[in-house]
Amino acid sequence: MQGYLLRFYTEQKVQYRGKPLSKWLLGVAQQFKIQGATILSALESVGRQGESHSSRFFELADQPIQVELVVTALQADELLDYLQQQELSLFYVKIPVEFGSLGQLT
Repeated sequence: MQGYLLRFYTEQKVQYRGKPLSKWLLGVAQQFKIQGATILSALESVGRQGESHSSRFFELADQPIQVELVVTALQADELLDYLQQQELSLFYVKIPVEFGSLGQLT
């Protein structure tokens, strides 16, 4: 199947509507019936403004986070339209991918 990998970048400390933004995005993915979604923690990053973000032993609030969603073209359009309507600032990449499943899903 053809579709997209949507990758959203944020930090652990970023909240939206009372939740960490990464978990809020996961909830939105579930609302849109997107089945392939993952939250990934990174060690270090450089943000849109050129600032450095990293996870430190005593301070994880600045830890870089990626939320990855594997979606169809229709899901990508609907999700990005929805996110555009929200009052949030969010950087993303949209990468064309081929995806599918092998064997039986349990």
